[in-house]
Amino acid sequence: MPKFATVAKRLVLGRPFRSDRLSHTLLPKRIALPIFASDALSSVAYAPEEIFLTLSVAGLSAYALAPWIGVAVAVVMLVVVASYRQNVHAYPSGGGDYEVATTNLGGRFGLTVASALLVDYVLTVAVSTSSGVANIGSAIPFVADHKVLWSVLIVATLTALNLRGVRESGKAFAIPTYGFIIGILAMVLWGLFEAVRGTPMRAESAGFQLHEEASLAGFAFVFLILRSFSSGAAALTGVEAISNGVPAFRKPKSKNAATTLLLMGVLAVTMLIGIIALAIITGVKFAEDPATQLSGAPAGYQQKTIVTQIAHAVFQGFPPGFYYISFATGIILLLAANTAFNGFPVLGSILAQDRYLPRQLHTRGDRLAFSNGILFLAAFALVLIIAFDAEVTRLIQLYIVGVFVSFTVSQAGMIRHWNRLLARETDPAVRRKMRRSQTVNAVGLTCTGTVLVIVLITKFLLGAWIAIAAMVAIYLLMTAIRRHYDRVARELAETDGHEPTVLPSRNHAIVLVSKLHMPTLRALAYAKAVRPDVLEAVTVNVDDFDTRELTAEWDKHGFKVPLKVLESPYREITKPVVDYVKRVRGDNSRNVVTVFIPEYVVGRWWEQLLHNQSALRLKGRLLFQPGVMVTSVPWQLASSVKAVDRAMRARPAAGDVRRGLYESAERKENR
Repeated sequence: MPKFATVAKRLVLGRPFRSDRLSHTLLPKRIALPIFASDALSSVAYAPEEIFLTLSVAGLSAYALAPWIGVAVAVVMLVVVASYRQNVHAYPSGGGDYEVATTNLGGRFGLTVASALLVDYVLTVAVSTSSGVANIGSAIPFVADHKVLWSVLIVATLTALNLRGVRESGKAFAIPTYGFIIGILAMVLWGLFEAVRGTPMRAESAGFQLHEEASLAGFAFVFLILRSFSSGAAALTGVEAISNGVPAFRKPKSKNAATTLLLMGVLAVTMLIGIIALAIITGVKFAEDPATQLSGAPAGYQQKTIVTQIAHAVFQGFPPGFYYISFATGIILLLAANTAFNGFPVLGSILAQDRYLPRQLHTRGDRLAFSNGILFLAAFALVLIIAFDAEVTRLIQLYIVGVFVSFTVSQAGMIRHWNRLLARETDPAVRRKMRRSQTVNAVGLTCTGTVLVIVLITKFLLGAWIAIAAMVAIYLLMTAIRRHYDRVARELAETDGHEPTVLPSRNHAIVLVSKLHMPTLRALAYAKAVRPDVLEAVTVNVDDFDTRELTAEWDKHGFKVPLKVLESPYREITKPVVDYVKRVRGDNSRNVVTVFIPEYVVGRWWEQLLHNQSALRLKGRLLFQPGVMVTSVPWQLASSVKAVDRAMRARPAAGDVRRGLYESAERKENR
């Protein structure tokens, strides 16, 4: 790797960790909460907005239903939290919903859950980042005017932080997350206290008139309420992240994960209900189309988020409180994407291990993080942010479909899990405990299944179909990858009566020659050491003058190895060599042709562009020929030795090797 690239990598990632340091990256509960729960906690900032925004279509009178919809969302969240506490104890390996579904319902259900979660993780990054930029933009207009650019920069920053490792990113995110929790709870408590005292608190939009877009009644009004509930159910996203991240907890892993999950649920429900209550008290008006629905607003009015409007009303006369809430909310929404950055790579690693995704997603990077998964997630999220202009209202319609698919299938799998255990258990006390757990999961299945149906009905035409199409595409892609890996495994295992360890009947060695220099001499010497049945040198005639000079010099040295000249009327090198190798090998499957290719080893990236291009093309073609072995014979140039020296300076133990390489380079230059 070039020096500047190595330095840049170390600045971004830090020094690499040894594999045996993996245990040192495990998380205590105080760090795990901001890492895995930031998504669920931050969603209370935009879930109330979606409830009010949807109800605004029916006018101000519909706002009276907002508290009841909020309570319904809170009840579902508590049920899901209780259900996932059962999952955490039963399946602590980190597979989460995917493992539960695969083990109890079969591979197809497991892949359905996996595809849903992968889509949901990507949307989590896109929605959280866009919402965070919108909140900060409520206080800083410059950010609102360039929200796509800021969203892209933030995703890039989160990617760099997560590439440094889970524990390090957790420490960086802990303070903002706890700052958001303290700020929102303080705002809720102070706002309710002031309301009890009778202190007037008016949001900046309280004096505006909200006009209904349409007069809704009967089924249409019920549909609107259900759509509002489905939008508010976005508050449940991220609940499953802890079940996927159990391996990252300190021991006892299951207990610590379950405790963190409970704490997250209580905090999220408290903040959600508190924000909705303060929105009603302060008279917030939040419209789907402010230009047509809000009258009385000043010209050019920019609708601020509900949280910032509440903060302005509660902390009237105390601007630092308003700015604190605005920035804390914006930052936690940005950091909420970190939940996906921890969940997506782990799930991708498990799927890669099961051969449903490329194996590169299973390997850990320098900092023991699943670097390839982090990069994949960031790339897909950036595509969505740019495609949808970082608009939360547009992105939210794609959201939560995937997460409720995984919720529902997971709870069905847990019921099957308890049925299997109950069939084998005879102890009455243990059976009662299992029945209680099964009941919790049954209630969870009923709630999440109902919400899933509501989401599909109310959001399908608004954009949910895009998420469903993406899930189907990922499902098909994963099954295709699995078929490929299975096919390769079968091919590698089958011998068809031919034992690969049987020696070839004939080995015809060919040394490719372009010029008579030190790399060519080394390749000839190495080819002789292999002791092939036939050894010859081959050159391609692309220039008559150069070819005559080469043959004359070859004869002058008196090499015993014959030099064959291949004619190339169109000055092509690769095709004549490949055709000649095919003729030499013939039809005998036990014949082997070994092609020795001299190559330069350089130390700078731009030098690689100037050398070895013909060799790369030849290897690319020859590797597809059966019975052909391609051997690269390296010749280290001085720049490569100096590059090794620069890399070794930080490793004194390699001094002897370095000195040996320098001496070898000096001898080559003297020649």
